[in-house]
Amino acid sequence: MVTTGAEPAAPARWRRRQVAMAATAVVGALLLGAGVAQPAGSAWFYGLTVLVAAVWISGAILADRLAPSAGGVLPLGRRAVLPPLLVAVAAYAFFAACSLLVRLVPPVQHALATVLGHARGGSMVLVLAVAALNGAAEEVYFRGVLYQTVARTNPVLVTTTVYALVTAGTRNVALVLAAVVMGFIFARQRRVAGGLLAPVVTHLAWSLLMVLLLPR
Repeated sequence: MVTTGAEPAAPARWRRRQVAMAATAVVGALLLGAGVAQPAGSAWFYGLTVLVAAVWISGAILADRLAPSAGGVLPLGRRAVLPPLLVAVAAYAFFAACSLLVRLVPPVQHALATVLGHARGGSMVLVLAVAALNGAAEEVYFRGVLYQTVARTNPVLVTTTVYALVTAGTRNVALVLAAVVMGFIFARQRRVAGGLLAPVVTHLAWSLLMVLLLPR
């Protein structure tokens, strides 16, 4: 079901929801930046990464309770899984090609090397687990409740912009560029499918491919 994003009868409750969403974004951005700044494979890195996921989920639940909207926190939408998987493979192929090209741009290459260091440092099982947890949590917040909150404006543009701005908290240009591209893809999937299942499947599959297969 595609939500209309119509505001509830009480404007004050809707404003409280918007404040909660903004506060969640700020806290999430700060914690995300702190997590990426930790040494790869450290306990602090894993702990802060899990905490970021908890912020996205709790912020989404709180905002939805302040002013519930049609579809709730988890509007699943259509249940076809194969198309989102194919999108994930195509997105991975695009970024794999880009990873070879950015070797010509030292600042981006350095940023990408930092990301890969975190992705492949320490326990691979833990890295994959936190990547999956954060991928799902980000969809609940950005393409779930945030998308519904701004559905009467331009939800694809707004959620993509907010996603990129939050990711800018990492001060890593490679992550920000990836957030712009994938944020747009996830938001378009949310609009077309009418729910979170497609972007969640794509996000998880793409993250898995990026961690395991992206060329150094």
